[in-house]
Amino acid sequence: MTPLEILKTVFGYSSFRPMQEDVITNVLEHRDSLVLMPTGGGKSLCYQIPALILEGTTVVVSPLISLMKDQVDALNASGIAAAALNSNNSEEENFKIRAQAKSGRLKILYISPERLQREIPWMRQNLHVPLFAIDEAHCISQWGHDFRPEYTQLGNLHDDFPQACIMALTATADKLTKEDIVKQLRLNSYKVFISSFDRPNLSLDVRRGYTGKEKTRAILSIIKRHANESGIIYCLSRKNTEKVAEILCDAGVAARAYHAGMSSEERNAVQEDFINDKIDVVCATIAFGMGIDKSNVRFVIHYNLPKSIESFYQEIGRAGRDGLPSETVLFYSYQDIVTLRGFVNESGQKEINSEKLDRMQEYAESLICRRRILLNYFGESDSENCGNCDVCKNPPRRFDGTILVQKALSAIKRTNEQIGFSMTAQILKGFNDEEIVQNGYDKIKTFGAGADVTLKDWHDYLLQMLHLGFVEIAYNESNHLKITGSGKEVLSGKKIAELAVPDRTEPEKDRKRKKKEFVHSDFDESVAADDGLFEALRKLRRDIADENNWPAYVVLSDKTLKELSSTPPLSIEDLYGVFGFGEKKIEKFGQRFVDAITDFLGNSGRLVQISRDTIQQDNGMSHMESQKLLYAKAYEPWSEEDDLKLEQLYNQGLTTSELSKKMGRGNGAIRSRLRKLGIVD
Repeated sequence: MTPLEILKTVFGYSSFRPMQEDVITNVLEHRDSLVLMPTGGGKSLCYQIPALILEGTTVVVSPLISLMKDQVDALNASGIAAAALNSNNSEEENFKIRAQAKSGRLKILYISPERLQREIPWMRQNLHVPLFAIDEAHCISQWGHDFRPEYTQLGNLHDDFPQACIMALTATADKLTKEDIVKQLRLNSYKVFISSFDRPNLSLDVRRGYTGKEKTRAILSIIKRHANESGIIYCLSRKNTEKVAEILCDAGVAARAYHAGMSSEERNAVQEDFINDKIDVVCATIAFGMGIDKSNVRFVIHYNLPKSIESFYQEIGRAGRDGLPSETVLFYSYQDIVTLRGFVNESGQKEINSEKLDRMQEYAESLICRRRILLNYFGESDSENCGNCDVCKNPPRRFDGTILVQKALSAIKRTNEQIGFSMTAQILKGFNDEEIVQNGYDKIKTFGAGADVTLKDWHDYLLQMLHLGFVEIAYNESNHLKITGSGKEVLSGKKIAELAVPDRTEPEKDRKRKKKEFVHSDFDESVAADDGLFEALRKLRRDIADENNWPAYVVLSDKTLKELSSTPPLSIEDLYGVFGFGEKKIEKFGQRFVDAITDFLGNSGRLVQISRDTIQQDNGMSHMESQKLLYAKAYEPWSEEDDLKLEQLYNQGLTTSELSKKMGRGNGAIRSRLRKLGIVD
């Protein structure tokens, strides 16, 4: 089969995403590749489809066992022979996997970089490996945000397997990291593929200067908007993950903490519960997420400022992997800067980490379209504002803030630049704090000069002053504020300072409106999804997942369920062409979904089964138009004559599908009625 035929029949997708087909062609021409695609951009298909075409066993190097398991489950569900060789298996299981690979029955083998080094001698003797796919390839680079020393041992693959080509895949890599990946893996005659980093289904929202209580209220509001949906909250400290999780649990949210201080058993349990929809929210440090292939995460919240745009982008990329609208919110405060600067100063790469933090800070403080900033960082330019970030939806109102800035700069100067953010704001408000009085700051001219401005707004203005370059933080002097050359110009009246009016309104209504307006290009949502049917299909998906010990999203994605509920198929034939429904899944559990749909529509009084062929032939209708007509017709109750006719036809040996056509009702409705009449068990 061709790559496109495999895409349609095995995976159930009608067309390739940008770059996928080019990458696959490059592999089939036996060339190395460096593939940069955003999270949810379809990197896996770039090596999975070639693996089904090439002879031998494709080896995928993956950093986390949990990620391997998810990928293997998903491939097995689609009828692909795949397995993972790792320490979670018994030796007997690993022996069987090796035997499968040796016999050529295994098309894709997942393995960690550490395990690979031990297995190379055996592989060289027993396997034909046409392709090595190095997932999360940024881990090989010391400049990457997830550097893992064991990845650096992969540079010898070309020596050990000269016949194999190598594909390195990552969602985030700056210029230095890309160069390091190529150098460390010693890629030969390689091509670089960079897909668009734009994720239009993700809303981008930054909220500045919130107190702990305000964050809690905002987070609970976000969770309320996403009832019974999955989300991740990233925190800088272990303490905060536990604190936030406890607050959410007290509010009735199914939430758990996740951090490196927990045992591996505890962390694995949290991850499994999240993957299997047993908990809705995980409050985690950055240690969580790389192994998560969960497609239906609907929101990602950063409780604190991340350390770099690469980290931030990868973390928000865990939302909306199925392409449906999803929400990202970043809370940001001055204390975050202080904490992160401390980490930077203690790191072994102070200069480059400081530069990365600067870029992250600029993103958080920017007053221009945030998506344009992200795309620009990854080398893409966009002349249009996105319309789906807080800056675009609520453009900041600016005013001449020269006098306010002068008051703040004066306070800093009159204290000999020996105060930080909080102290500056308190002096301007005129607080008689013990430390202020002890230092005599209550005697300076600017004490109380800003009493008419709220403390929260002063913190916001001071952050803006930092971003505008009027002050800087002396991290080696207890984080005291220093006036810059530009700030001195404002203080002396030589320069005007323009500030933005702080806006802390909760944009809930606007975001709801945006979510309704968003239509993903991959499928038609012109018929609104039936929430009741969607929930019924979610329950069936959960049952099938439990039966197979799979995460729910391995069965079908939320995107597929929404398509099924907005344009319900009434027969097995109708499932062909549905997004994500490949032939093997149709064969395994397609009928169960058709039955659930016809049962639901029949029981809810909305379905009369009429021959779609007749409708389309007689009226020249499109598939969508005929579907709309079918679902618009009222369901008629069963009469005694109907029951008698059904029993007679059943006794004649007609199949369920034949009975459906004769009676003009769905397969599920037929089976349900037969059970109610006691004709079948």
